[in-house]
Amino acid sequence: MEDSKKSVKTSAERITANSGAGRGILRKLFISFLRIGAFTFGGGWAMITLIEREVVESRRWISREEFLDLLAVAQSLPGILAVNISVAVGDRLRGMRGAVAAASGTILPSFTIILLIAVFLTPDLIQNNRVVASIFAGIRPAVTALIVAPVLTSARSAKIGWKTVWIPVVVAALIWSDIPYVSNPILFVVLGAFGGWLWLHRKEKHLRNKQLEKEDKEADV
Repeated sequence: MEDSKKSVKTSAERITANSGAGRGILRKLFISFLRIGAFTFGGGWAMITLIEREVVESRRWISREEFLDLLAVAQSLPGILAVNISVAVGDRLRGMRGAVAAASGTILPSFTIILLIAVFLTPDLIQNNRVVASIFAGIRPAVTALIVAPVLTSARSAKIGWKTVWIPVVVAALIWSDIPYVSNPILFVVLGAFGGWLWLHRKEKHLRNKQLEKEDKEADV
């Protein structure tokens, strides 16, 4: 009887501990993405470097390979990239509650800042006030660097070398060209997915052929 009570008590303590740990990581998710959303200018791509540094290098919640996979999914989905990647990371860590916590942290600073700008800053004030205009002029080069940095990091992590660097260059040029249909990013997402499947199919077929050749040689011996 006493052993049964101890077992029930241990199970209850374990559930309480897991619940506390879950609430802890939800709070950390919200605060991390709140901080990133509050101090990043330039949109989703400018946030990718900070998100990667936070969840991969600092917190070690997920590996870099997992982050790149989630980033690819976030890019492929409609909507805002920053919100998509925060939802993907939050869902990976704590399911629906994690997704809500991360997305709330990402959206809240932008919503608050835009609301304050709409109330207090008019387009005329931004254009004619030298102080405000100088602040935004100084932010633009930093935003450019924040956008370029995740592109280089993603290319290095994806193991793009001199033999494959032409692929992102050609795709970027075609998207930039504004040619009807050809410049549609969705086209290249679909082609990239098909190319990955085709490469995997050919690789598996090659491995099967090598295995059959090895078995034939062993049978001859």
